[in-house]
Amino acid sequence: MNFFPPRDEISAVDFGINVGQLMKLKPSFVSVTYGAGGSNQDRTFALVDYLQNKIGMVVMAHYTCVNSSEEKVKSDFHFLNNIGIENLMLLRGDPPKQEFNTPAQSGAFKHASDLIHFASNGFDFCKGAACYVDKHPEAPSMEEDMNFLKVKVDSGADFLISQLFFVNKNYFQYIENAEKAGIKCRIIPGIIPITSFKQIERFTKMSGAVIPPSLARRIEQHKDDPVGSYQIGIEYTVNQCNELLEGGAPGIHFYTLNKSRAAVQIFELINPGSK
Repeated sequence: MNFFPPRDEISAVDFGINVGQLMKLKPSFVSVTYGAGGSNQDRTFALVDYLQNKIGMVVMAHYTCVNSSEEKVKSDFHFLNNIGIENLMLLRGDPPKQEFNTPAQSGAFKHASDLIHFASNGFDFCKGAACYVDKHPEAPSMEEDMNFLKVKVDSGADFLISQLFFVNKNYFQYIENAEKAGIKCRIIPGIIPITSFKQIERFTKMSGAVIPPSLARRIEQHKDDPVGSYQIGIEYTVNQCNELLEGGAPGIHFYTLNKSRAAVQIFELINPGSK
């Protein structure tokens, strides 16, 4: 399951309630995101420390390298090591919005693979990396995207978690293509519970994920009906998860958006034999 640091005291209270509900699902691990350019690093590290050392969860901290020096990254890695964090999701990341006129490649690390390589020398983290079932928005082709992914794995990534997607056949084809490229590590599907028309519209624009036309039509028909669109989304996500798990996926990583209701509902509806 994936969380992001609460932005203020009110959202922190809400977050605490939702985490309490999600803990009942006994996730294998939870991940905590990192703001653009490390903009919310202090809150990320505080939440990582709290979830692992106070709540007792196994935590994977996201870490982005854009605009970072080797000294800064080394210091952060030592800090995470000292608070007991053993798992990292290593990403290139994006610069903060106000810095988009600045080259994204500034700093010691140009790509996520550089960060992964750095973390593989002198540190003992279990290292995750991101992948894109429907192609990274910046990649010129799926073939080139797979080549970049192979570099991440060869640099030391131990496992991969996908960005959100909605078409399972694309995931299974992606697994096949990865195996042909010599990628042997686990590729965990990342799934976002669909809860509204606006939500799915926003996240697909950000990620480039392909939406099945039939799903898009159904949700659009109910875009002014929150209850109807929510029910359609839950039904679709449950079916998607069942098919993935029955097809051999090594688990599901839920992008919870810090909300428990949909994730709990989906988990309870997934076929018992698939869990």
